[in-house]
Amino acid sequence: MVNRLGTIGWWFDLRGVNAYLVCDGDALTLIDAGNPWDADTLRAEIEATGHTVRDVDRVLLTHYDLDHVGTLARLTELDAPIYIGADDAPYLQGEDRPTWRNRKAALQRLAGAMVKPVATVERIEDGDEIGSFTAYHTPGHTPGHVAYVSEDLSACFLGDLVMERNGRLEPSPYMLSYDDVAVEQSIKALAAHDFKFEIAAMGHGVPFVTKGAARLDLLAATL
Repeated sequence: MVNRLGTIGWWFDLRGVNAYLVCDGDALTLIDAGNPWDADTLRAEIEATGHTVRDVDRVLLTHYDLDHVGTLARLTELDAPIYIGADDAPYLQGEDRPTWRNRKAALQRLAGAMVKPVATVERIEDGDEIGSFTAYHTPGHTPGHVAYVSEDLSACFLGDLVMERNGRLEPSPYMLSYDDVAVEQSIKALAAHDFKFEIAAMGHGVPFVTKGAARLDLLAATL
């Protein structure tokens, strides 16, 4: 049984990482996509909502990490544009590899052996609009990390900029980030937009369906 995400879509708990399926007007939008071994589970979860992978109109990726992009090449029936931050796109496309010189990047480089490249992606920049979503560049966890905000849907998809733990938001931890200082700066910058969204959905933990922006503001005030 899949979990509803308020009235806008569904939350898929893929064994430790989240993906989301959202109805953005007429566009069925998949946000992040799980590990390589999650492909069959994700396919079944989408079908449990009354849709199929073929029905997906677009994929929004918050960042390049094995547990967020790993299923894409295995969802062979997927026929939709895939959006990802410009600085993370070369890794997903197989044009470049993360460096060994950074703790997080070294983990990505090792895990990259399990990620099949995706040849064609749409590279997005800060402020780009996709449907009702606006992309906000939020580097730190990865160089090209993006958060997506839809004021129409009253929702923000935060990826791994933050995580939920014990009912509150926490920053992406030091060992899992390229730059933990940049993580904090990105959280503060995103909160400074003074959003009013209710839903705050992250890559790890239980998403909030009320008071999402207020929870982000509270976190930013502690940093």
